[in-house]
Amino acid sequence: MTGFLTIFQREIARFCKVLVQTIITPFVSSFLYLLIFGVSLGGQMAQHQGVSYLSFLIPGLMMMSLINNSFQNSSSSIVSSKFSGDLEDLRVAPVTDREIIWAMSLGSVVRGSLVAVITYIVGSLFMYYQDGHLLGIAHPLTTLFFLLVAGLTFGMIGISVAFWATTFDQLSAFSAFILLPLTYLGGVFLSIEHLHPFWQSVSKVNPLLYLINGLRFGILGVSDVNVWTAGIISLIGFIFFYVLAHISLKKGSFQRW
Repeated sequence: MTGFLTIFQREIARFCKVLVQTIITPFVSSFLYLLIFGVSLGGQMAQHQGVSYLSFLIPGLMMMSLINNSFQNSSSSIVSSKFSGDLEDLRVAPVTDREIIWAMSLGSVVRGSLVAVITYIVGSLFMYYQDGHLLGIAHPLTTLFFLLVAGLTFGMIGISVAFWATTFDQLSAFSAFILLPLTYLGGVFLSIEHLHPFWQSVSKVNPLLYLINGLRFGILGVSDVNVWTAGIISLIGFIFFYVLAHISLKKGSFQRW
Protein backbone atom coordinates (compact mmCIF):
# COMPACT_ATOMS: atom_id res chain seq x y z
CA MET A 1 0.00 0.00 0.00
CA THR A 2 2.89 2.35 0.76
CA GLY A 3 4.33 1.85 -2.72
CA PHE A 4 0.94 2.55 -4.32
CA LEU A 5 0.48 5.79 -2.35
CA THR A 6 4.03 6.94 -3.08
CA ILE A 7 3.64 6.48 -6.85
CA PHE A 8 0.16 8.04 -6.82
CA GLN A 9 1.39 11.11 -4.90
CA ARG A 10 4.35 11.40 -7.25
CA GLU A 11 2.01 11.38 -10.27
CA ILE A 12 -0.13 14.15 -8.78
CA ALA A 13 2.90 16.23 -7.82
CA ARG A 14 4.44 15.74 -11.27
CA PHE A 15 1.59 17.26 -13.26
CA CYS A 16 0.94 19.95 -10.63
CA LYS A 17 4.47 21.28 -11.21
CA VAL A 18 3.66 22.08 -14.83
CA LEU A 19 0.05 23.30 -14.60
CA VAL A 20 0.41 25.51 -17.67
CA GLN A 21 1.14 22.46 -19.79
CA THR A 22 -1.15 19.95 -18.08
CA ILE A 23 -4.21 22.05 -17.17
CA ILE A 24 -4.10 25.55 -18.69
CA THR A 25 -3.24 24.51 -22.26
CA PRO A 26 -6.07 21.90 -22.49
CA PHE A 27 -8.42 24.45 -20.93
CA VAL A 28 -7.57 27.01 -23.62
CA SER A 29 -8.16 24.40 -26.33
CA SER A 30 -11.58 23.48 -24.89
CA PHE A 31 -12.46 27.17 -24.51
CA LEU A 32 -11.70 27.81 -28.19
CA TYR A 33 -13.65 24.72 -29.32
CA LEU A 34 -16.66 25.87 -27.31
CA LEU A 35 -16.39 29.46 -28.49
CA ILE A 36 -15.95 28.67 -32.19
CA PHE A 37 -18.09 25.56 -32.64
CA GLY A 38 -20.55 25.80 -29.76
CA VAL A 39 -21.31 29.52 -29.64
CA SER A 40 -20.33 31.00 -33.00
CA LEU A 41 -21.51 28.12 -35.21
CA GLY A 42 -23.88 26.39 -32.82
CA GLY A 43 -26.76 28.72 -33.63
CA GLN A 44 -26.70 27.49 -37.23
CA MET A 45 -26.88 23.82 -36.23
CA ALA A 46 -30.18 22.02 -35.78
CA GLN A 47 -31.10 20.58 -32.40
CA HIS A 48 -30.34 16.90 -31.83
CA GLN A 49 -32.91 14.90 -29.84
CA GLY A 50 -34.22 18.11 -28.36
CA VAL A 51 -30.88 19.54 -27.16
CA SER A 52 -28.95 22.47 -28.58
CA TYR A 53 -25.69 21.93 -30.41
CA LEU A 54 -23.73 23.64 -27.63
CA SER A 55 -25.08 21.26 -24.98
CA PHE A 56 -24.49 18.33 -27.38
CA LEU A 57 -20.87 19.45 -27.82
CA ILE A 58 -19.93 19.87 -24.15
CA PRO A 59 -19.92 16.15 -23.11
CA GLY A 60 -17.96 15.25 -26.25
CA LEU A 61 -15.29 17.84 -25.45
CA MET A 62 -15.21 16.66 -21.84
CA MET A 63 -14.53 13.09 -22.92
CA MET A 64 -11.96 14.20 -25.51
CA SER A 65 -10.11 16.21 -22.86
CA LEU A 66 -10.33 13.34 -20.38
CA ILE A 67 -8.93 10.62 -22.62
CA ASN A 68 -6.19 12.82 -24.13
CA ASN A 69 -4.93 14.00 -20.76
CA SER A 70 -5.23 10.59 -19.12
CA PHE A 71 -3.18 9.03 -21.91
CA GLN A 72 -0.60 11.82 -21.88
CA ASN A 73 -0.21 11.72 -18.10
CA SER A 74 0.75 8.06 -17.75
CA SER A 75 2.68 7.83 -21.03
CA SER A 76 4.71 10.99 -20.41
CA SER A 77 5.46 9.87 -16.84
CA ILE A 78 6.95 6.58 -18.05
CA VAL A 79 8.75 8.09 -21.02
CA SER A 80 10.34 10.84 -18.93
CA SER A 81 11.37 8.22 -16.35
CA LYS A 82 12.93 6.14 -19.14
CA PHE A 83 14.82 9.18 -20.37
CA SER A 84 16.16 10.04 -16.91
CA GLY A 85 16.81 6.41 -15.93
CA ASP A 86 14.41 6.51 -12.96
CA LEU A 87 12.15 3.83 -14.44
CA GLU A 88 14.76 1.14 -13.81
CA ASP A 89 14.27 1.74 -10.06
CA LEU A 90 10.71 0.41 -10.31
CA ARG A 91 12.07 -2.99 -11.32
CA VAL A 92 13.86 -3.41 -7.97
CA ALA A 93 11.46 -1.37 -5.79
CA PRO A 94 9.18 -3.30 -3.37
CA VAL A 95 6.02 -2.56 -5.38
CA THR A 96 3.86 -4.93 -7.39
CA ASP A 97 2.81 -4.49 -10.99
CA ARG A 98 -0.76 -4.03 -9.78
CA GLU A 99 0.26 -1.12 -7.54
CA ILE A 100 2.18 0.56 -10.37
CA ILE A 101 -0.73 0.24 -12.81
CA TRP A 102 -3.40 1.46 -10.42
CA ALA A 103 -1.31 4.33 -9.02
CA MET A 104 -0.40 5.66 -12.47
CA SER A 105 -3.91 5.12 -13.83
CA LEU A 106 -5.58 6.90 -10.93
CA GLY A 107 -3.11 9.76 -11.29
CA SER A 108 -4.20 9.94 -14.93
CA VAL A 109 -7.86 10.00 -13.86
CA VAL A 110 -7.21 12.96 -11.56
CA ARG A 111 -5.53 15.00 -14.28
CA GLY A 112 -8.03 14.05 -16.98
CA SER A 113 -11.04 14.64 -14.73
CA LEU A 114 -9.73 18.06 -13.71
CA VAL A 115 -9.62 19.17 -17.34
CA ALA A 116 -13.02 17.57 -18.04
CA VAL A 117 -14.63 19.37 -15.07
CA ILE A 118 -13.11 22.69 -16.14
CA THR A 119 -14.50 22.09 -19.65
CA TYR A 120 -17.92 21.39 -18.12
CA ILE A 121 -17.83 24.60 -16.06
CA VAL A 122 -16.75 26.74 -19.01
CA GLY A 123 -19.38 25.11 -21.23
CA SER A 124 -22.06 25.77 -18.60
CA LEU A 125 -21.09 29.44 -18.50
CA PHE A 126 -21.35 29.61 -22.29
CA MET A 127 -24.79 27.99 -22.04
CA TYR A 128 -25.87 30.51 -19.44
CA TYR A 129 -24.73 33.33 -21.71
CA GLN A 130 -26.46 31.83 -24.75
CA ASP A 131 -29.59 30.15 -23.32
CA GLY A 132 -29.97 31.72 -19.88
CA HIS A 133 -29.41 28.53 -17.84
CA LEU A 134 -26.54 26.33 -16.68
CA LEU A 135 -26.01 22.79 -17.94
CA GLY A 136 -27.36 20.20 -15.52
CA ILE A 137 -26.40 16.55 -15.09
CA ALA A 138 -29.26 14.17 -15.88
CA HIS A 139 -27.66 10.99 -14.43
CA PRO A 140 -24.79 11.73 -11.99
CA LEU A 141 -23.84 8.07 -11.35
CA THR A 142 -23.72 7.29 -15.07
CA THR A 143 -21.58 10.38 -15.61
CA LEU A 144 -19.19 9.34 -12.84
CA PHE A 145 -19.00 5.78 -14.19
CA PHE A 146 -17.97 6.80 -17.70
CA LEU A 147 -15.51 9.43 -16.46
CA LEU A 148 -13.82 6.89 -14.20
CA VAL A 149 -13.76 4.02 -16.71
CA ALA A 150 -12.50 6.24 -19.54
CA GLY A 151 -9.78 7.83 -17.39
CA LEU A 152 -8.55 4.48 -16.08
CA THR A 153 -8.67 2.84 -19.50
CA PHE A 154 -6.63 5.52 -21.23
CA GLY A 155 -4.25 5.76 -18.32
CA MET A 156 -3.59 2.04 -18.84
CA ILE A 157 -3.28 2.51 -22.61
CA GLY A 158 -0.65 5.16 -21.90
CA ILE A 159 1.22 2.71 -19.67
CA SER A 160 1.10 -0.03 -22.31
CA VAL A 161 2.24 2.18 -25.20
CA ALA A 162 5.00 3.89 -23.21
CA PHE A 163 6.53 0.63 -21.96
CA TRP A 164 6.70 -0.77 -25.49
CA ALA A 165 7.86 2.49 -27.10
CA THR A 166 11.57 2.80 -27.78
CA THR A 167 11.53 6.38 -29.12
CA PHE A 168 9.54 9.57 -28.62
CA ASP A 169 8.41 9.29 -32.25
CA GLN A 170 6.59 6.02 -31.57
CA LEU A 171 4.64 7.60 -28.73
CA SER A 172 3.77 10.64 -30.84
CA ALA A 173 2.73 8.40 -33.75
CA PHE A 174 0.19 6.59 -31.55
CA SER A 175 -1.37 9.89 -30.50
CA ALA A 176 -1.40 11.36 -34.01
CA PHE A 177 -2.42 8.36 -36.10
CA ILE A 178 -4.58 6.29 -33.75
CA LEU A 179 -5.88 8.27 -30.78
CA LEU A 180 -6.67 11.54 -32.56
CA PRO A 181 -8.64 10.03 -35.51
CA LEU A 182 -10.62 7.75 -33.19
CA THR A 183 -11.48 10.75 -31.02
CA TYR A 184 -12.70 12.93 -33.87
CA LEU A 185 -14.63 10.04 -35.45
CA GLY A 186 -16.22 9.06 -32.15
CA GLY A 187 -19.06 11.58 -32.24
CA VAL A 188 -17.48 14.51 -30.41
CA PHE A 189 -18.66 17.15 -32.86
CA LEU A 190 -21.41 15.42 -34.80
CA SER A 191 -24.05 12.77 -34.21
CA ILE A 192 -23.49 9.61 -36.22
CA GLU A 193 -27.13 9.91 -37.32
CA HIS A 194 -25.98 12.61 -39.73
CA LEU A 195 -23.42 10.34 -41.36
CA HIS A 196 -23.79 8.13 -44.42
CA PRO A 197 -24.94 4.59 -43.45
CA PHE A 198 -21.51 3.21 -44.38
CA TRP A 199 -19.72 5.61 -42.03
CA GLN A 200 -22.31 4.95 -39.34
CA SER A 201 -21.31 1.28 -39.51
CA VAL A 202 -17.63 2.20 -39.34
CA SER A 203 -18.23 4.52 -36.37
CA LYS A 204 -19.96 1.76 -34.42
CA VAL A 205 -16.69 -0.21 -34.46
CA ASN A 206 -14.94 2.73 -32.77
CA PRO A 207 -14.87 2.09 -28.98
CA LEU A 208 -14.61 5.81 -28.27
CA LEU A 209 -18.11 6.26 -29.68
CA TYR A 210 -19.48 4.36 -26.68
CA LEU A 211 -17.47 6.30 -24.10
CA ILE A 212 -18.49 9.64 -25.60
CA ASN A 213 -22.15 8.71 -25.90
CA GLY A 214 -22.16 7.15 -22.44
CA LEU A 215 -21.01 10.43 -20.94
CA ARG A 216 -23.44 12.35 -23.16
CA PHE A 217 -26.28 10.23 -21.81
CA GLY A 218 -25.09 10.82 -18.25
CA ILE A 219 -25.15 14.58 -18.67
CA LEU A 220 -27.93 15.18 -21.20
CA GLY A 221 -30.01 12.01 -21.07
CA VAL A 222 -29.63 11.48 -24.86
CA SER A 223 -27.33 9.16 -26.78
CA ASP A 224 -26.77 7.73 -30.26
CA VAL A 225 -26.27 4.25 -28.76
CA ASN A 226 -27.88 2.23 -26.00
CA VAL A 227 -26.30 3.26 -22.70
CA TRP A 228 -26.13 -0.34 -21.43
CA THR A 229 -24.31 -1.37 -24.60
CA ALA A 230 -21.95 1.57 -24.10
CA GLY A 231 -21.31 0.54 -20.50
CA ILE A 232 -20.60 -3.11 -21.33
CA ILE A 233 -18.24 -2.27 -24.21
CA SER A 234 -16.44 0.28 -22.03
CA LEU A 235 -15.95 -2.28 -19.25
CA ILE A 236 -14.64 -4.85 -21.74
CA GLY A 237 -12.15 -2.27 -23.01
CA PHE A 238 -11.10 -1.47 -19.44
CA ILE A 239 -10.45 -5.14 -18.62
CA PHE A 240 -8.58 -5.71 -21.89
CA PHE A 241 -6.20 -2.78 -21.37
CA TYR A 242 -5.71 -3.65 -17.70
CA VAL A 243 -4.44 -7.07 -18.79
CA LEU A 244 -2.36 -5.45 -21.56
CA ALA A 245 -0.78 -3.08 -19.03
CA HIS A 246 0.23 -6.09 -16.91
CA ILE A 247 1.81 -7.75 -19.95
CA SER A 248 3.61 -4.51 -20.83
CA LEU A 249 5.17 -4.28 -17.37
CA LYS A 250 6.42 -7.85 -17.60
CA LYS A 251 7.71 -7.74 -21.18
CA GLY A 252 8.19 -4.04 -21.94
CA SER A 253 11.44 -2.11 -21.64
CA PHE A 254 12.54 -0.45 -18.39
CA GLN A 255 15.91 0.52 -19.87
CA ARG A 256 17.08 4.10 -20.13
CA TRP A 257 16.88 5.73 -23.55
